[in-house]
Amino acid sequence: MITVSEVTKSYGGRKLFEDVNTTFAPGNRYGLTGPNGAGKSTFMKIIAGDIEPDSGHVSRPRKTTVLKQDHSLYNDATVLDTVLMGNPVLWAAMEERNELYMQADNFTDEMGMRLAELECTVAEEDGYTAEAEAESLLEGLGIGQDLHQETMASLSGGMKVRALLAQALFGKPDAMMLDEPTNHLDLDTIEWLEKFLNGYRGTLIVISHDRRFLNDVCTHIADIDYEAIVTYPGNYDDMVRTKSQIRGQIESQHQQKQKKVKELNAFIQRFSAGSRASQVQSRKKQVEKLKPADLKRSNIARPYIRFDVKEEAGKHTVDIRDLTKGFDGTTLYAPFRAHVNRGEHIGIIGRDGVGKTTLVRMLMGEIEPDGGESDWGAKIDVGYMPQEHDGAIETGSTIDTWLHGFKPGADLEDIRGLLGRMLFRGDEGKKSTNVLSGGERVRMLMCKMMLLGHNTLVLDEPTNHLDLESISALAEGLAAYKGTLFLVTHDRNLLSEACDRIWSIRDNEILDFRGSYEDFEERYGR
Repeated sequence: MITVSEVTKSYGGRKLFEDVNTTFAPGNRYGLTGPNGAGKSTFMKIIAGDIEPDSGHVSRPRKTTVLKQDHSLYNDATVLDTVLMGNPVLWAAMEERNELYMQADNFTDEMGMRLAELECTVAEEDGYTAEAEAESLLEGLGIGQDLHQETMASLSGGMKVRALLAQALFGKPDAMMLDEPTNHLDLDTIEWLEKFLNGYRGTLIVISHDRRFLNDVCTHIADIDYEAIVTYPGNYDDMVRTKSQIRGQIESQHQQKQKKVKELNAFIQRFSAGSRASQVQSRKKQVEKLKPADLKRSNIARPYIRFDVKEEAGKHTVDIRDLTKGFDGTTLYAPFRAHVNRGEHIGIIGRDGVGKTTLVRMLMGEIEPDGGESDWGAKIDVGYMPQEHDGAIETGSTIDTWLHGFKPGADLEDIRGLLGRMLFRGDEGKKSTNVLSGGERVRMLMCKMMLLGHNTLVLDEPTNHLDLESISALAEGLAAYKGTLFLVTHDRNLLSEACDRIWSIRDNEILDFRGSYEDFEERYGR
């Protein structure tokens, strides 16, 4: 059981939450939701004991694990040892035990007694099966045995995240706190993680921008909104429905009170100087009782994303003929052929490292194929969002000036209106491009594509840094888009809503499936 008692936290004069009282029960899996900036990660760090609240306190089980965000923390340790460190009691006992065994030539009775105590601790913590459990977790998360004895420093960023996730899952903890565990995971690994978490019997608190993940894993949602944290039973979609109904009832009651107060005030004003003094006083008392408190505003904001096509392309978007690519003697995929027509929406999926980004970069002409070619059709105007945004937005400018530079003839009010729809409201349009958050950068790049009206979009992991509301808005915008779409994503909801054709890269081949992602899953499993 995790208990939060009267916790308050503010940053820079802004109160994130005040006097929060809530519990997280064993056997339940809680999704912690709210828009970017609502304080989700801060609240999780308070629960984990990583930062102190301004007031209040938290109690948590002894065996509580947290997904570490510092990817350089274990650089000198092996991958396997990093996972074993997820149980600090076991790790300390094993380390001390090994040191004692190394002193066998000078062994004393006292050392023998200490060794016996350590062996008991190792046994109590399932230490004799620990390495097998750690190896199983690593393999489930896509880290093969050939990497288990490598140092963490030698791993790629994505593999480090997986190793740290294995650490958090290790040792049968009583409580787990996972902040964005699906980042850098491919679809297969996300499904493995879902199965693991659905079999977990402790207390789970998870932050994720993957709606389907929250729906598949969570039994409850703890939602940060209206300056409070409210826990709803059910998954994310259940929470949205319940929250909307409750809010609707509150607003309806608020409106009824306001209407009644208005009627009473009209009576008071009409008869205050007449002979109905007692009735006037009675109605004044009613007004005081009925006077509605100010409704707290939701801090959730949803952008409006719509990609209009300014000039229709020709019927044929792109021809791909025997395209192939490899690195360091390894072929990513055999020669691939495909023809894409105007208006098709293609989802590109596959495990990390199979060449999804490489494929779109070849289509964009950023890298040369080893063989084959791709030819764009007539009147094709491509809007491209790469996975890495470094250099995509000019520094030393403001948001509105940078955007206006792509269409100097556009009316500045139209530019500000577009920025407002993408949540850059008021003076935020004057914000410097030097200080943008990840989510703001993504929304700016989408503003640019919406402004220019491309008839073809190539998007590589566009949901990175976006919150759930923004991802839902993106899904709606892409589903309604009349142009041609190439979309690399691990977000299954987005694939389901936006795509009608799937390119799945597996076993060094690209499988071209004509149909929805649901049909693809039904036929191939995932």
